[in-house]
Amino acid sequence: MKRHHLALGCLCLSLATPAVAGDRRAGGKLLLTNGVSSVEGAAGGGLASWALIAGNETRDGIGGSAHATLVALPDFDLESAGVAIGINDRVELSYAYQRFDTRAAGAALGLGRGFTFAQHIVGAKLRIAGDAVWDQDRWLPQFSIGVQHKIADQGAVISAVGGRSSRGTDFYLSATKVVLARSVVLATTLRATKANQFGLLGFGGDRRRGYSAQVEGSAGILLSPSLLVGAELRTKPDNLRFAREQKAADVFAAWAIGRHASITAAFVDLGDIATIRRQRGAFLSLQGSF
Repeated sequence: MKRHHLALGCLCLSLATPAVAGDRRAGGKLLLTNGVSSVEGAAGGGLASWALIAGNETRDGIGGSAHATLVALPDFDLESAGVAIGINDRVELSYAYQRFDTRAAGAALGLGRGFTFAQHIVGAKLRIAGDAVWDQDRWLPQFSIGVQHKIADQGAVISAVGGRSSRGTDFYLSATKVVLARSVVLATTLRATKANQFGLLGFGGDRRRGYSAQVEGSAGILLSPSLLVGAELRTKPDNLRFAREQKAADVFAAWAIGRHASITAAFVDLGDIATIRRQRGAFLSLQGSF
């Protein structure tokens, strides 16, 4: 059987043919080209949603992923767990549960030590054009549109700090491109949102109540077929008067242990959270996929 090779800088990925299209139906995606699980459950980076569809499925299959994530900050902990299903590499359905532990800072904020915020996130994503991996003969990225409905659990506290609602819906458009010849992954997302601190502190506020456009950007380089390193930046609304909200950023490494498991580790900076300054810490996420 003949083999054709796509160069990844000094690396090569082998794609067995006689017909690449046949392999796409029967086989799995290249390692890491399904992204990892973001803290909101969608396939992407740790902080950002990408246009990629979760799971190892190709165009005639059904796949999925499950993740568990911990973000350990100086004064808070954020935990996220969830699942996502990919259908024909076209549609993604996801669910994530987030839990935000205020630890000792809860007492300083008048909430009580160890007070927790939580939210449920139900998402859907549709690939509308392009293929991030297989369209190597043109620069057109993969485009997807998505929606995430979020339900926070601390409505009384959210109202007390100026939040307008404990429920809200984000809408986004993502573009992602994998440039195999340069070993590069690029992604950008435009998000319409009212969310305060990703939605944990509700939606809308006493400073700004409506939707605003926010940007998420990711760039990574494949150091090997199983190791991706890069950085992300995500802007957020600043809706609440009592506490300034700042952008989030990270520097990450994602390692595919095999076709069905990956680990992502990062240094993350979430800025100031609820008057507590400089929340920078560690991000660790485990993902299983099929």
